[in-house]
Amino acid sequence: MATDHVAAFDIVFTDVDGTLLDAEHRVIACSRPVIQGLAPLGIPFVLVSARMPEGLYTIQNEIGFKGPLVCYSGAYVLDDQGNELLSKPIALDEALDFKSFLDAELPDICCSEYGFHTWACDDDTDPRIMNEERITTLKATRAPLSEAFDERGIHKFLLMGDPDQIAAAQERISAAYSNLTAVRSSETLCEVMRGDVTKSEGVHVVCDHLGFDIDRAIAFGDGRNDIDMLRAVPRSYAMANAPAEVKSSAAGVTELTNDQNGLAMQLQKLLGER
Repeated sequence: MATDHVAAFDIVFTDVDGTLLDAEHRVIACSRPVIQGLAPLGIPFVLVSARMPEGLYTIQNEIGFKGPLVCYSGAYVLDDQGNELLSKPIALDEALDFKSFLDAELPDICCSEYGFHTWACDDDTDPRIMNEERITTLKATRAPLSEAFDERGIHKFLLMGDPDQIAAAQERISAAYSNLTAVRSSETLCEVMRGDVTKSEGVHVVCDHLGFDIDRAIAFGDGRNDIDMLRAVPRSYAMANAPAEVKSSAAGVTELTNDQNGLAMQLQKLLGER
């Protein structure tokens, strides 16, 4: 399903917050025509994010395109019709055990639980939950984990707190739960998923599903949870606003930051190399 080589790439994968969106987590208007211009060339534009599907559908709708989604940092991958290509949930009993650990050992951390199309939390009046609702334009369900989810389990825990709290939480979780992966997506956020979940696997699943060679892909990212994806895609770009360790993991760095529409500008430059 490769294109007729009108461009130097056949598929685009991109992180969302800090990469595609500006600092206020909003779509930059002038990025829309650039992204929409990929469709006539047969180039899919794939969102790869720690967000849930509904948090990515809103972005697709705002920009005006459809495509596969790599949700929960690779734990849940959907095709462009919403059909499941990959699902790697944490078993419900393991999730309940982990939540008990958080409540007892890290009580100051604000926790959300995500699985499939559900976002649950203990207290939806917590300012940190309300801020996440503002960012994603979604509404959390106030319900205990045991009631919000069934035997299929959950895909992700999102931990929110001060930078020192999040750094300590990541260290404590990594030491106590070898079967889970705790990765900071920002200084105040930590994503916890099954230990075998990676964005890079999600990228491979989408490429295999569509019949594309990953060597003909490009990828964009800005956070620590993007590093494995940036390393997996030979032609990858860290955003200019990314930390040094992320930049060193990518093949290149965009000239402009996410606030300066760096992703769309880089895409325009690459399309100009046809």
